[in-house]
Amino acid sequence: MCGIIGYAGMNDAAPILLDGLKSMEYRGYDSVGLCVKNKDHLIVLKKKGKVIELAQNSQAKMLKGVLGLAHTRWATHGEPNEINAHPHFDCNKNIAIVHNGIIENYDSLKNLLKKEGHKFTSQTDSETLAHLIEKFYKGDLIDSVSSALHLVEGTYGLLVIDKNNGKMIAARKGSPLLIGLGKKEIFAASDISAIIKYTNKVIYLEDGEIAEFDQNRYTIKDLQGNSVKSKISKVSLKSNQIKKGNFKHFMLKEIFEQPEAIRNTLIGKLKDGKIILSLKANLSNTKKIILLGCGTSWHSALVGKYIIEKITSIPVEVDYSSEFRYRDPIIDKDDLVIVISQSGETADTLAALQEAKSKGAQTLGIVNVVGSSIAREVDSAIYLNAGPEIGVASTKAFTSQIVNIILLSLSILQKNGKNISGNIIEEISNLPSKIDSILEGLIEPIQKAAKMINSCENVLYLGRGANYPVALEGALKLKEISYIHAEGYPAAEMKHGPIALVDENLPSIFLAPNDRTYKKTISNMQEIKARKGKIIAIVNKKDENLIKIADHVIQIPESSEEISPILNTIVLQLLAYYVADLRGLDIDKPRNLAKSVTVE
Repeated sequence: MCGIIGYAGMNDAAPILLDGLKSMEYRGYDSVGLCVKNKDHLIVLKKKGKVIELAQNSQAKMLKGVLGLAHTRWATHGEPNEINAHPHFDCNKNIAIVHNGIIENYDSLKNLLKKEGHKFTSQTDSETLAHLIEKFYKGDLIDSVSSALHLVEGTYGLLVIDKNNGKMIAARKGSPLLIGLGKKEIFAASDISAIIKYTNKVIYLEDGEIAEFDQNRYTIKDLQGNSVKSKISKVSLKSNQIKKGNFKHFMLKEIFEQPEAIRNTLIGKLKDGKIILSLKANLSNTKKIILLGCGTSWHSALVGKYIIEKITSIPVEVDYSSEFRYRDPIIDKDDLVIVISQSGETADTLAALQEAKSKGAQTLGIVNVVGSSIAREVDSAIYLNAGPEIGVASTKAFTSQIVNIILLSLSILQKNGKNISGNIIEEISNLPSKIDSILEGLIEPIQKAAKMINSCENVLYLGRGANYPVALEGALKLKEISYIHAEGYPAAEMKHGPIALVDENLPSIFLAPNDRTYKKTISNMQEIKARKGKIIAIVNKKDENLIKIADHVIQIPESSEEISPILNTIVLQLLAYYVADLRGLDIDKPRNLAKSVTVE
């Protein structure tokens, strides 16, 4: 979950490294550090806090050297402080490393190394790697790194330099790492955003691969020393796509990008009323579908269950990726396992995918990042084409995931020789304009609702059917960025427990679209109102009865059951954003969270 970057070239490394770290700060911002080779010395600067604090350091501005590596940290072992910040040294400060991942057997390795006389300075598992490489070092850095990694259990995206030569080592297992090829300069990074300003030609390292490079050339091998022939990919991402523009926060920018993101995801997939998906999986024989995800992606999977079963009549299971592989799941060769991940690097989801493949299932990934680990491992991939998502709290990825699940459902229907309703095609086609109408016309009533809950300590989100997962997602967004405790519940389940919490200090947010459960939802509102609870209702049918019950009503466009969750989600994203903004919080970098969870 940390961000790492390395540089070997002809320019001063420090400004390039710091620039790359700024682009990856959503991956970790507990502490930051960099190391630059200056002649035959390794100079390290580290600081608790954010990249900008290190960038403003006078020493960082004066740092000279054309080989270096840097790190922005999301703590796993050891509290966030300067000592635990990366890079880490060996005993003699000849070797410096930065690491993303978790070394699971670090404790036993550390005890072994201590017995051999190694002195540790931090509480991290990562420092073990520096000392382990030192143990095997006999003048050849790549050999010593390879020998060390044979003893390591766990995950790593690893960069290593030593003061005695001008080369860098990069190694990967279970944690993303790529090599960027520039003009007389070569980069390594955990995220393309760190280097896209300098090059769009990259090599994605695979698990068990180790690269050695300087400014002019690179070699890639496996851990047994065999040469690996790697594909050079050209990335279409532009550097201006990872800038805020005129928006106050990336999250707000990405909320407002959703109409365009959905238009982009429909390009090439919807034409003349037909769904066009290039998939290797044989969808016509699918007997069961299993949807897997974490966090927001798990919520889109829950919405997906309603949509897929309604459209295709194929039974669907939904599971947390983190639980799936530990329960010995029952999988048949005719089952389709769909893994959902914005980054395509989520460690739990990647492990769940590997479990499904080992049991013979067909696999399909719904991902945003082309070339990501999940995209490379699945039998078939559906790309969101939503553009980069920098804000830690996912917004446009979630709505694009749901759109792609609808398209997949219709594709299955189509492959089974059944007709697709023209109404649903029209609804999907009109979705971007409906979102535009929310973004253009509902900011004021949403901001009013934000003021109603800004001072609250708890909030209840309630919905039915496909909008129950949207209630979960709305509650998650509020928790993530405003730090208000919130819970999502099926509206009918409210009276089986949560109603005990209802009083005049607990607002309830109801998702009440004009569907078959509308009247039932109104009855649930009455139950809250009878107990003096305040109600914010998101509706597309404002009747006199509802206006009397709710304290505040937000009216969105009419839509089908499949589209309704997307429109409701936009409102809840904005609601969470404006509450957090009223509180003056760091919305793009909420405490304790990182964008891409690449550790278990």
